[in-house]
Amino acid sequence: MSKHPAPSFEEPATSIHIGTPAAAQSSKTPKTVTTIPSTPNRAISHPVILDTDRYSRQILFPGIGATGQQLLASAHVAIIGVGATGAATASLLARAGVGTLTLVDRDFVEPSNLQRQILFDEADARDSLPKAEAARRKIALFNSDVTVHSHITDLVPANIHELLAPADLVLDATDNFETRYLLNDYCVQQSKPWIYAAAIGAYAATMNILPLPIDSSKAVILSDGGEAAESKNPRISSLRAERSDVPSPPSFGAEPSDAPYAPTACLACIFPKPPTGPVETCDTAGILSTAVNLAASIQTTEALKLLTNQPHLMRRTLLSHDLWSNERTEINTARPNPSCTVCGQRLFTHLAGEGRPHITLCGRNSVQIHEHHRPVDFAAMRNRLAPHADIHNLRFNQLLLRFQRGPHTFTLFPDGRALIQGTTDITLARSLYARFIGS
Repeated sequence: MSKHPAPSFEEPATSIHIGTPAAAQSSKTPKTVTTIPSTPNRAISHPVILDTDRYSRQILFPGIGATGQQLLASAHVAIIGVGATGAATASLLARAGVGTLTLVDRDFVEPSNLQRQILFDEADARDSLPKAEAARRKIALFNSDVTVHSHITDLVPANIHELLAPADLVLDATDNFETRYLLNDYCVQQSKPWIYAAAIGAYAATMNILPLPIDSSKAVILSDGGEAAESKNPRISSLRAERSDVPSPPSFGAEPSDAPYAPTACLACIFPKPPTGPVETCDTAGILSTAVNLAASIQTTEALKLLTNQPHLMRRTLLSHDLWSNERTEINTARPNPSCTVCGQRLFTHLAGEGRPHITLCGRNSVQIHEHHRPVDFAAMRNRLAPHADIHNLRFNQLLLRFQRGPHTFTLFPDGRALIQGTTDITLARSLYARFIGS
């Protein structure tokens, strides 16, 4: 039997878009607001109304200022993974006033998360709320001006463009290299900046990836994983104008004269192949919450530089800190590797794939099954499962359905994806999925 109590599912699911209704706004204490004229640095269709009381201390910082705050309000950031690092980064960005966040995560909150995942509480763990949705609800409580899109799903080649195309910047907070290589393929192919972050034990690491600004906003993936490029990425063009209220950026000497920044190495330049052998995770090696917050703080600060049109200030190294041994290392990432298969040869093999239908979640004693991408009728599924005498604690809401059968706990999501806890045997998990959920 699972050690965790069955979810109560008393709270109904709410809209994935957050905001304050007009009636609620009228009952609040009036805010001091300032209208800041549009800036040429990034396309803004209309002036942004800033709550200068809320952001007054941040606006006083010269690197942000009123212009930078306006840029943050108009920005859209996607965060992949809303666990420890992702939750901390989402909280920091929302509090900083980033206007729109897209949160993508496949998992749900458990009691063991609460030691380090700062957006969640005991009620979220008791109800097994999906992390992306729990994070959306928490952000709504402290900054209702931020729009949050929560997606309870895996990031795979089939959905990556739909999920990430609107974002100005992508932040990695995942726990596996397969997803990171997929992110790298997509962001290099689309000339979209992204920031790698990882935390394990007392160790935190981050790396900025600034892809070569090429004509790739309408790139077509070829059968061999290559591409054909058709037009310039407007998101890159929007960074070309300099901030008039901050020092002028230096010339790096290697970028085209109209480029917004000099490109850096990509993930595949530094890690051409994923690590071999067992890979440590927080579930196997443990983790300090301080390491998580360090990784998130560095990642968020680098994001703020880019979003306020100051990419020349972004670090050009893979930076690693070990907080326990007080060691710090940096690897130079200032230039792409011309022989890199991704940013050099522009072969996007991970982007051209279909994603794995079943994976073992390292350290979780769980298998994820996603063989059929079709919606699930939870009410019909409950009626079908209820007669089974060996099925217990059957509960569902609009976000997930859960039940126990012997030593295994099943968590089913609306798109047909399931997490089966209590085994790492993929064959057994697929058999259980077929028997109780359907093939």
